[in-house]
Amino acid sequence: MTFETLVYATDGPIATITLNRPEQLNTIVPPMPDEFESAINLAVRDNSVKVVILRGAGRSFCAGYDFGEGFHLWDEHITTDGAWDSGKDFAWATAHAVAPTQKFLSMWRAPKPVIAQVHGWCVGGGSDTALCADIVIASEDARIGTPYSRMWGCYLSGLWIYRLGLTKAKEYALTGKPLSGREAAAVHLINCAVPFAHLEETVGRTARQLASIPSSQLAAMKLVVNQAYENMGLASTQIIGPILDGLMRNTPDAIDFIRRAEKDGVRAAIAARDGPFGDYSQAPANERPNPDHIVKI
Repeated sequence: MTFETLVYATDGPIATITLNRPEQLNTIVPPMPDEFESAINLAVRDNSVKVVILRGAGRSFCAGYDFGEGFHLWDEHITTDGAWDSGKDFAWATAHAVAPTQKFLSMWRAPKPVIAQVHGWCVGGGSDTALCADIVIASEDARIGTPYSRMWGCYLSGLWIYRLGLTKAKEYALTGKPLSGREAAAVHLINCAVPFAHLEETVGRTARQLASIPSSQLAAMKLVVNQAYENMGLASTQIIGPILDGLMRNTPDAIDFIRRAEKDGVRAAIAARDGPFGDYSQAPANERPNPDHIVKI
């Protein structure tokens, strides 16, 4: 299949899905969620594939949802006669057949293990997506965070909560502070962090090790772990998160935030949001991902 927003390729028992909007830091726009689910389904249906690698082209994994146009790319799902429709929004945001979060969660539900190869920016909806993978390996200088904790959003997949203990979950939920790959590994948000020069090699080696195990064994072990977290209420969290996300995108403060983005540009809006914290785009160069660390297809 040919995709607009990603590339799907196989090499023996390993399938690789590469988000492919590098000039836009692989931000999420239609039809990326639908294409992602289709790519996962290709891997699931291919009996020769045992493991999936998920990565981003260019200098970032994924910088979240693209709101440069005020989220109007999704208007058919969330507005009526040009105005936000709360009922339409929540119905769309929670339906497995159409909801972007549920499309990305196809990797959680897939019987085959998925390894997220994270570098550069992995923020907002991008972090919600990466954390749905079974194993997350990042470059040490990657930045993983949820700036929407401060404005215009809420946890979507809920995996930030379930991967962290209460203390750290509350800290990052309330502040939206980013973590480097190294810091994310230290608090067990992700599995490990390595220098960028070793990232592809480490992910590939892990994928090959998994591919040496029978597919039925991989599926059984993934299912039993996933089911334990489903029993802890993960699915319920994944319902309330997108509903709250819709509400938080339409408060008076959120509407002012988008008006500023439309009037002065996204950079100005996020500068005002992140300035008090001195992070994300407002951080010094040594606290941002190295722009020379690029993944090529």
